Amino acid sequence: MGEENGMGEMEGRRAMAVDQVARENVYPRPLYSHEDVVKDRALFMDSMRRFHDSMGTILSIPVLGGKEIDLHLLYREVTQRGGLEKVILEKRLKEVVTAFSFPSTTTSASFVLRKRYLSLLHHYEQVYFFGAQGPPIPPAASCMTRTPKIKLERPPDASDLTMKKPRRRKREHAETRGKESHHFTVTGSIDRKFKYGYFVTVKFGGETLNGVLFHVEQPGEASSSASVLPPVNVAAANGTPTEVKRRKKRRCRSSDPAHPRPSRSAYNFYFAEQYSKLKALYPEKDKEFSKMIGESWRSLNAEEKKVYQDRGVEDKERYRREMEEYGEKQKLQQSKEVTEEELFNAKNGKPE
Repeated sequence: MGEENGMGEMEGRRAMAVDQVARENVYPRPLYSHEDVVKDRALFMDSMRRFHDSMGTILSIPVLGGKEIDLHLLYREVTQRGGLEKVILEKRLKEVVTAFSFPSTTTSASFVLRKRYLSLLHHYEQVYFFGAQGPPIPPAASCMTRTPKIKLERPPDASDLTMKKPRRRKREHAETRGKESHHFTVTGSIDRKFKYGYFVTVKFGGETLNGVLFHVEQPGEASSSASVLPPVNVAAANGTPTEVKRRKKRRCRSSDPAHPRPSRSAYNFYFAEQYSKLKALYPEKDKEFSKMIGESWRSLNAEEKKVYQDRGVEDKERYRREMEEYGEKQKLQQSKEVTEEELFNAKNGKPE
């Protein structure tokens, strides 16, 4: 009976301490030493749960690549290097990522680990590693995700950041017609990168907005294909793999004027020759030309077909030669772009 009363009193004191922390908005006292939580994973998880309970926050184990992130390993690797701020300033976040042995397909590990550390372990680090007391200490500016400033013509609306581009253009024309432009600067964070830009979260006043920031290439860059979303090709999506591959190649050729003209077969040469003749003789029967030319081609003997087959072989060789030259030019262009990007990142101090 006395033991039960003692445990009840301990729980009561703990609840009072939690209420006091929530009321005063101050850090709770550490339950264990930093050395103890680093050595013992069970102590670490116990202290983490109690810490978040005291702060009035929820502890949820994040997932990356289909697996739970080991918060104990993350805390240990970061504090071994002097804390998150020092890791960021010294650009040692890749060393922390290496300790997790993520698969090569996980390209956003650095960003995700930093984001989760800030949300789940930053305040815990202040108390258990740095011994902080009193009001919570916000993360240093160097630890936050660097995001380009976005200028909007008016206070941001959630519908403005959707992927429906035609509607946005219509609103922009309506806003700019007969009105002065008022610029607002907002900051936020990049949640995830995709081929044509970024999924972002921005804060304006007391509102938090989620949306899409599209990448627009500067003049002189290799291609402008990333500045707009690609058209949705429902037929290609539902077609066979061969159809999808063929249509993809056709889009690539149409987007690059320098791409060599594809080779033509013997029948293509014969068709073009006969079509021009039939068009001059029977302009009103153009819908029947394909059938007429096909029957005519089948009636040719081997010697007659060989003339067009030789032309097809020559054109195929021409296409192979031009594609080799085109491939070399593409490699040089890509090498130049990579060098320019590295110089830009080094100059602007882009985070890892």
